[in-house]
Amino acid sequence: MEPSFSSVSGYFVAIFLLQMVVPTSEHFTVSSSRSHQVVMVGEHVELSCQLSPPQSAEHMNVGWYRDHYSQLVQEYEHGKKISGGNTQDYMNRTVLLKDALGVGRMTLRIYNISIFDEGQYHCFFKDGDTYEEAIMDLKVAALGLDMHINLQPSGTNEFMVECSSGGWFPKAEMEWRDSRGNMIPSSSKIFFQDADGLLHLKMSVLLKNNTDHSVTCCFRNPVTGQEKRAGVVLPDILFNSSVYMHLWLLVYLIIVPGLLILRIKVAQNKRCILLLVECFFILVPVLIFPVYWIIRNRVSVSVLEDLSPFYSTWMYDMSYILSVLMCFFTILIFGLLCTLKGFL
Repeated sequence: MEPSFSSVSGYFVAIFLLQMVVPTSEHFTVSSSRSHQVVMVGEHVELSCQLSPPQSAEHMNVGWYRDHYSQLVQEYEHGKKISGGNTQDYMNRTVLLKDALGVGRMTLRIYNISIFDEGQYHCFFKDGDTYEEAIMDLKVAALGLDMHINLQPSGTNEFMVECSSGGWFPKAEMEWRDSRGNMIPSSSKIFFQDADGLLHLKMSVLLKNNTDHSVTCCFRNPVTGQEKRAGVVLPDILFNSSVYMHLWLLVYLIIVPGLLILRIKVAQNKRCILLLVECFFILVPVLIFPVYWIIRNRVSVSVLEDLSPFYSTWMYDMSYILSVLMCFFTILIFGLLCTLKGFL
């Protein structure tokens, strides 16, 4: 028996009603390959997201934006790029890889990463009224340049040691350690940020005669865990300046009796006296200048803004010592000339 017209009509009506009930677009979710990613300054990074279940997104509206939708990085609709939003910072630095859109995968590549690229990036897929997105947190890091250590005399038996380095991000963890690996409290820590967002750091520690003279400066990036170190060993002789003051006194006590003995021995020899006078004026600058030059090149003085009191104290001490030495040599030369004048 053949089906009647009414039964055939009812069959098509049922199919039509089922098509109205079943949605035309398949529901989906968006997931990212990583919730957060770390990249170094100057490198490039790829941020990827995936439709689940996998399906073609070539007909969808897809793209990436930064923090807020107004900060659009890249947007495509039906495979064509849409211009709009605040894209100046990413112009000529970003590429949307669409080769895998057929399986629902989209990748954003950012070149020449800078500090200002750090933040949250949203990957979105829109198909009709269905909208889903995934969020990725991008962290930017920079490992600083070579470290520099400067020494600054801060007193009779003290030295201020400064350690500096630039090009860090974020702010590095800074600490001093002694030869046994124990942490030494810092005297000061300062930093400033340049136009590129990179940080320049400086740290100091005051070393005294009764402390460990071997110290290591450690800067550590808190994001990557990378660190840089620089060490310095200060010889004990630098902390014993008082010993040299006693040596000057000893030399003085030796010179005075020596002059008296010289007066007795060479009283009859005027030529010897003239020769000694000429040699004295030649040898004094010849001996003093090399000592000054060695000390000047060995100890480089670098002043921190927070350490001006220490620098002032050091300048006062040095001025006092130089004044005493100048008076000593003036009196010595004057006395020598007066002594020799009586022989001539």
